[in-house]
Amino acid sequence: MRGPITCHVLDTSLGKPAQNVQVTLQIFRENGAIGVFDPIAQHVTDADGRCMALLPPRDVEAAKQSPDFKLTAGVYKIVFKPQEYFEQTGRKCFYPWIEIPFRVENPDEHFHIPLLISPYSYTTYRGS
Repeated sequence: MRGPITCHVLDTSLGKPAQNVQVTLQIFRENGAIGVFDPIAQHVTDADGRCMALLPPRDVEAAKQSPDFKLTAGVYKIVFKPQEYFEQTGRKCFYPWIEIPFRVENPDEHFHIPLLISPYSYTTYRGS
C-alpha cells in the first residue's frame, strides 16, 4: 500500500535506483511573521529507490486517528540527502541535500515526486 505522498530516486549516472537515500517530508507552517518548514516524516529509499510510505496510506487506522498524518492542503517540501549515497559508492556529491517544495491543493490526490540524480546534477517533475 502506498501513502498519499511517495517518491522515487534514480541515479542517472548509473541507470539504477538509488537505495538508502534519506528522505524527509516537511510541512510549511505560518509562525507569526516567519513561516517555517516542520519535519513530519522521515524514511530511506528502498532497493528500488522508492519511498512508498512517507505517510501511512489513507485507510490505515494510524492515519485516521493522528492529525500529524492527515494530508491537508498546503505547501510541503521533500528533502533528499544523496551525499551519503554517493560517498558509499566512492563518488563525490556536489549537492549534499536537495529540497523540493510543492503545493497540495487537493489532499485526496496522490502526489509522487521523482528525483533523478547524478553527482553534479538533479532534476524532478510531478509523477503519477
